[in-house]
Amino acid sequence: MTAIKVTELLGDGIGPELRESVHAIAEALPIKFDFLPFDLSLENRESGNRDLFDHVLESMKSTRLSIKYPTVTNVSSPNAVIRRMCNFSVILRPVISIKGIDSNFTEEVFLYIVRIATGGTYDDPGRMIGKDSAISIRLVERDPCRQAARFAFEFARKKQLRVTSSSKHTIQRATDGLFQQVVEDVHQDFQDIPHNVELFDALLAKIILKPEDYQVVVVINEYGDFLSDMASGLIGSIGTGASGNFSFTENDEVDIAMFDPSGGTAPDIAGKNKCNPTAILLAFGMLLDHIDRYDIGHELRLAILSAIADGACTGDIGGSLGTREFTQEILDRLKDKF
Repeated sequence: MTAIKVTELLGDGIGPELRESVHAIAEALPIKFDFLPFDLSLENRESGNRDLFDHVLESMKSTRLSIKYPTVTNVSSPNAVIRRMCNFSVILRPVISIKGIDSNFTEEVFLYIVRIATGGTYDDPGRMIGKDSAISIRLVERDPCRQAARFAFEFARKKQLRVTSSSKHTIQRATDGLFQQVVEDVHQDFQDIPHNVELFDALLAKIILKPEDYQVVVVINEYGDFLSDMASGLIGSIGTGASGNFSFTENDEVDIAMFDPSGGTAPDIAGKNKCNPTAILLAFGMLLDHIDRYDIGHELRLAILSAIADGACTGDIGGSLGTREFTQEILDRLKDKF
């Protein structure tokens, strides 16, 4: 069996423990992986290795597949560096209710957020104009809008879901108006997929009122950031989220894909067998989906979610297991599945 090569971006804090969990799961699956590790820990980044990110980019272009663990941001953000050098323009963030995790919100959330990963208000930190005014440029580009829209409609077609595009196009007529027009143009190639338009402020309220009305939502950069955290709050945990980051060829086909957890390095619990590997394992499940092994990714998700529903999970979400014990629980539930 030919091993699937994966560029593995090592991190800080709980990163080594998350990596241990991923490798334990990977070894139990009926496919082989060849992980190609690169140390992106703060210590190594500050060691003077000027060619580090060049080697990372070379590997990612070769494997076109990557998994990344949490990293510390000091002077610069490794996430931002990787995003720029790989031209990641789209982020996929599933936010789905998990039985067993307590939440103040009782309705079930089943949401896939497709976020443009560039532009918006995030690419320009702004500047002061005199003492009492500040200005920044908000950039919305046609190509990332088209790539995000096409990705959203293709994803919805595979899963037989509906798409909502959301912005403030009635107010931000140039920037959000461009986004909305591009989405509507792309929809012409996906007439079989239901598509509706919502103003972003109204969308936030409507998701809380009737979350079942929304499945795939495509949005501009900062809107996706706001929406992801709000939706994560509804399901009771920001720390169980995973995401996929994608760059595209000239034909709008996915080129490089990187999968990572939404949580941070959690230095206070690093090395104590307390961290929750749910997010990184869900990210690994997304990687499996991406390489057309949805069957294996599905079984992995079922094992994770059933363990949490039964209370066999880590302490941060109400269980009593350590990181390794929770990983073993998932492995036990995967036995005889392949």
